[in-house]
Amino acid sequence: MAGVAEKARHDTDETRTIVQKRNEHEHRVLSPGNTPSEWSAYAKWEQSLETLRSKRCRRLKIHHLNSAHASQGRVLSIYERAVNRHPGSSDLWKEYLSYTASVKAAKRWRKTMTKALRVMPTDAELWIIAGRRSARNGDMAAARGFFMRGCRFCTQDCKLWLEYARSEMEWLVKVDQRKTEKKNGADALRPDRGDDGDELRIAYSEDEDDGHGDDDEGGYMLPVPSRAQSKVIDKQASEQLKSNPAMDGAIPMAIYDISRKQAFFTPEVAESFFSLFASFRALSVQPKISRHVLDSLDEAYPNHPSTCNCYIRQPILGVQANTADFPRGLREVLARLGERLDVTTDKVELSRKTAAWIDGYLALGELDDGVRQVLEYTREKLELS
Repeated sequence: MAGVAEKARHDTDETRTIVQKRNEHEHRVLSPGNTPSEWSAYAKWEQSLETLRSKRCRRLKIHHLNSAHASQGRVLSIYERAVNRHPGSSDLWKEYLSYTASVKAAKRWRKTMTKALRVMPTDAELWIIAGRRSARNGDMAAARGFFMRGCRFCTQDCKLWLEYARSEMEWLVKVDQRKTEKKNGADALRPDRGDDGDELRIAYSEDEDDGHGDDDEGGYMLPVPSRAQSKVIDKQASEQLKSNPAMDGAIPMAIYDISRKQAFFTPEVAESFFSLFASFRALSVQPKISRHVLDSLDEAYPNHPSTCNCYIRQPILGVQANTADFPRGLREVLARLGERLDVTTDKVELSRKTAAWIDGYLALGELDDGVRQVLEYTREKLELS
C-alpha cells in the first residue's frame, strides 16, 4: 500500500509540475512583446512531453491512447497561434511545416504551406520545400509549378534557381535509370506514383497577373506575381520549361539561360551552376549541359577566374576521389591549371579558388597517398606563386 501511495503522490506532483510549466509558457507567449523564440520553445516543450509519453507507453506496452492525438493537436495549435502572431517569422513557419510533416498531417501541411507562401512569397526556402516535396513524391509537374512561380518572386539571389536546376537533374537521373529498365517497356517519363491527395497542387497559368490566383483549401491562394515579376519567366521561356524534353537536358539549360538575365547573375553564379551540373557525372546528358554553361562563360567572361576554375576542375568534378578515374583526371586538371594561371585576369583569385577545392580533397580520409602528395605539392606551389 505504501508503494501505491508513493506512486500516486509522484504522479500528482508530476502533473502539477506540467500544468505549472504550461501556464508559464502561456504567460510568456501572451505577454506584450512576446518573441518567435518563446513560441518555438513552448511548442518544443510540448513535443518533449509527447516524446516522454511515447517512451513510457512503449515500455509499459500500452497502445492506442487518445492522448497522442491530443498532444499533437496541442502542438499544432501552438504553432498556428504562433504564425498568426508572428507571420513574418520564417523560422516559425518552417518549424510548423516540419512538425506537420513529421506527424503526417498532410491536409494541415498543404494549408500551412499555402498560407506561408502567401505571407512570405520572397522566401526562397519555402518554395524549395514545396517544390522538393512534390518532386520526392514523383509529381514533377507540380514541382515545376512551384519552382517557376517562386523564381518570379525570388530574383535577389540564385538559391531557388540552383535548387530548381538540382531538382531537374535529379529527375533526369531517374529518367536515365528507367531507360535501362527492360520491364514490359516501362515508360521512362511515368510519374513515380499516382495522385493520392497528399500534395499541394497548383493549376499553373500564364495569366497570373489578372488577379485570379489558385484556390486552395480554406480559401487560401498562392501568391500571384505582379506584371514585372511575371516577365522574369516570359511566355516563351515558360513553355520551354513546361515542355517534356526530359531526354536531352533542355530544362536545366533553360533554367540557367533564364537566370543569366537576372540581376543576381555573376560569373560566380555561373560557376555554381557548372559545379552543380558537373556533379551529376553518371547522367548521360551531363556533358552536354555542363558544356553549355562553360561555353556561355567563355563567351561572356573569357579568362575570368570563375571561368578558368570551371575549365580546370571539369575532369574531376563528380568523380570519387578513391576511384581509379580520379588520378587520370587529376593529371588533366594540373595541365589545365598551369595553362590557365598564365592567362587569367586575376591570378590571385584563381589561386585562391584552386587552393579551396584542393583543401576539400586533402580533408578526405580515404585519399590515396600518391594523390595526396601531388595535391599538397600543388598547394605549396600556389602559395609561393
